[in-house]
Amino acid sequence: MPLEHPSSREVSQTMQSHQSTGQLMDDLPACIEADRMKSSLPSVNGSKKVSDFNVAAHGLRGLAAVMVLFAHILGGTAKHIYADVPAYVEGIKAPWYLGTFGVELFFVISGFVIFPSTLRYLPREFALRRFFRLYPLFFALSLIFIALNAGTNAYPKINSVETVVAGLLFLNLFTGTEQLTPNAWSLTYEVMFYILVYSIVYFVVHKRNMAAAIVMVLIATLFLVAFPIAVYFLMGVGIRLASRSEWAPRISPRFLEIAFLLLMLLFASQGHFEYRWEDFRHPAVIPIMLSTGFYFFFAVMPGSLTARALDNRLMRYLGTVSYSLYLVHPYTYFLARWAFDRYGLFTSDVAASIALFTCIVVLLTMPLTHVVHISLELWPYQRFFRQRIYRRRGAEPSLRETAAS
Repeated sequence: MPLEHPSSREVSQTMQSHQSTGQLMDDLPACIEADRMKSSLPSVNGSKKVSDFNVAAHGLRGLAAVMVLFAHILGGTAKHIYADVPAYVEGIKAPWYLGTFGVELFFVISGFVIFPSTLRYLPREFALRRFFRLYPLFFALSLIFIALNAGTNAYPKINSVETVVAGLLFLNLFTGTEQLTPNAWSLTYEVMFYILVYSIVYFVVHKRNMAAAIVMVLIATLFLVAFPIAVYFLMGVGIRLASRSEWAPRISPRFLEIAFLLLMLLFASQGHFEYRWEDFRHPAVIPIMLSTGFYFFFAVMPGSLTARALDNRLMRYLGTVSYSLYLVHPYTYFLARWAFDRYGLFTSDVAASIALFTCIVVLLTMPLTHVVHISLELWPYQRFFRQRIYRRRGAEPSLRETAAS
């Protein structure tokens, strides 16, 4: 499965970064320095690289995308098709809520996997790699949404220049407007996380400018206060640092892993939360966050049950295409729902109708996801950097920089 090739430009920039900060390495906290060394590129003479790839984190990324897919299938039909069938609406609430929690899980994973890149790359390299991993797919699907909405006016509030510009520039959180394509609201948080965490790491690690670092920490704190859901990114960063510290267990305590997994599933199925401050009055919100953090910490440890369960071809593939799956499936879902509704395929036999609908959505989604992944995720990145992102090596992927959530 895949392994990212370092380009000559990447080797050169990383060597320059290491030279400029080499005299400061002894002063770095041990947990950060461990991540920095593990994130280093191989030397030009071919010495072996230590991979940042984590089986559990990669598999959970794919699982999170599938969770969101099924949340749309269940929640969308409950809201728009079978709203007058109380048994169905009540029966799917728990799995629906749990499915929407896949977005928060994405955020934790992003914090965990992106942090090493902030140590590895200089600003231009980091920005370009994030741009080409995230933006081409987002931009293409946003253009499709803009065109469809302009023709149908299904969402009148989004048919404005201000909304379009703010959406394409990821400024919608600050303008109070909507994003341009279903699910893309979470990408604005991703981009803000990239900017804020890289700025802090840049001034702390690369430049050793504590005054600027304090300013960026204050800005990040204000963002966190304004948008508390961002705490999940911070949780992922903290787990990355904790998992590399000297006191981190080498083998995950499996009883605790299972216990916190069950608690996370239980609390996350209690409701859908947007993590405004008023949501914290709900008794499940804090337990969701705590159980998620503890579960993920144990899940990414070597030898975890999560890693064993997700270490298979299907989950490796779903993890690899998770970003495409996350953005593509709303389109196939809406198309299938429109066709089923128009041709009377949603019948009084709710269970059979939903089962058939789910199969059709999956059958439409996965081939399109694969094509989009190849053409809009891999191709622009590989074209720009003149290198393959992935190549096969052994039986599992070793990704130097996994795709965005």
